Amino acid sequence: MGNGGASGPGGPPNPSGIELVGLGVYLAAVVVIPLIAGLRIDAAFNSGPLGLGLGLILGIVAGFAGVYVRFRRYL
Repeated sequence: MGNGGASGPGGPPNPSGIELVGLGVYLAAVVVIPLIAGLRIDAAFNSGPLGLGLGLILGIVAGFAGVYVRFRRYL
């Protein structure tokens, strides 16, 4: 602990606590917002779970893509 985010000599740095908190907030937002939009589409068009499923899939794909883009430097 206390090594300033470095994993060792010559190794890639580790993500900071702030970055991990930001990741959690990002994932919550990127999954919940399309999910709610899908529920509203279902309610507006009486389309059953179609909007819910599409919103969930969109949120999960966007979450994986965002995590990869933000944290690929730590791989």
